[in-house]
Amino acid sequence: MTTLTTPTPTTREEQRMTRAVSAAEVAPRTYAHEIRAAGLKIRVGRTRMAVDGLDLSLGTGVHGLLGPNGAGKTTLIRALATVLRPAEGALELFGTSVASADEHRSVRRRIGYLPQEFGYYKRFTVREFVEYMAWLKEVPKADVPAAVQRAVERVGLADRADDRMKALSGGMVRRAGIAQAIVNDPEVLLLDEPTVGLDPAQRMRFRELLQELATDTCVVVSTHLVEDVAAACTDVVLFAEGRLVFQGTPAGMAAAGTAGHPGDSPLERGYSALLAEPAPGSAQKRGAW
Repeated sequence: MTTLTTPTPTTREEQRMTRAVSAAEVAPRTYAHEIRAAGLKIRVGRTRMAVDGLDLSLGTGVHGLLGPNGAGKTTLIRALATVLRPAEGALELFGTSVASADEHRSVRRRIGYLPQEFGYYKRFTVREFVEYMAWLKEVPKADVPAAVQRAVERVGLADRADDRMKALSGGMVRRAGIAQAIVNDPEVLLLDEPTVGLDPAQRMRFRELLQELATDTCVVVSTHLVEDVAAACTDVVLFAEGRLVFQGTPAGMAAAGTAGHPGDSPLERGYSALLAEPAPGSAQKRGAW
C-alpha cells in the first residue's frame, strides 16, 4: 500500500511562503478595558478633590455616568479627554498613561469629546465646522469629506450641512457637536450632557446612535437623565462626592431601590437608594441635593 505524504519545505524561503498565519496575528490590537483608573485623584482649585481615589475600568459599550450636581462627573470626563491632569493615581487610555503631556497627541486622535459647552466660529457652516474638527484630530485629508458626510448624516443634519452654525437652533448646534465628536470614528467617545436641548424625537435617535456605536466603541455619557441611561446604556457608573458609589447594569441599579425610595421609576428609586447610603468612612448619609 502506498502512503501519500505532504512534501516538507526544505528551504527557509519555502517555509516562509507556506507558513499559516493565525487570526490572532492579523487581528487589530484591542484592550480589555479602553479606560482604566486606579486611585485616581483630580484636583479642582487648590484644595478640593473633585475626583477622590477612583478605581474604574471601562470597556466596549455605553457607560452612563450618573450623579448629583457637583459629584465630579464633568471633572472625570475632562480628565479622560486629557484636558485635566491627574493629581494622584493612575489613568490609562488604550493601555497608555495619560499623566504625561507627551502622550496626549496620540491618545487624542483616538477619542471623541463633546463638552457641555463648546466653541465654534458662527460663520462656519455645519460642514466646515465638522471638517475643521476632523483636521484638528488629524483625520487623513483624503478621508475627510466622507467622514464628515457620514457624521452629519448620523446626527440627522445632512439637509442642514451647508447652513451656517449661527442659523441653527440650540438642539441642532448640539447635534453638530455630536457630529464633530464622532467624525474620527473614535475608540473612546466622551459625551458630557449630550441630550441638553434635544427634543424627544432627537433624544430617541441619539439613543439609537449610542447603541450602534456600542458594538466597537467605549462610550461614556455623563447625564442627569435617568431615562437616557435606562434606554441606551449597558452599564451604569454612579458617582457622588468624587467617589464611585455603584457600577453595574441598569437592572442592578433598579434592584437597589424599593417602593419607599423617591422616584417615578424603578431606576430612579434605585438611584435614590444608592445615593442615600453612607459615604465610605462616614456615618452620615448623602443628601439628594
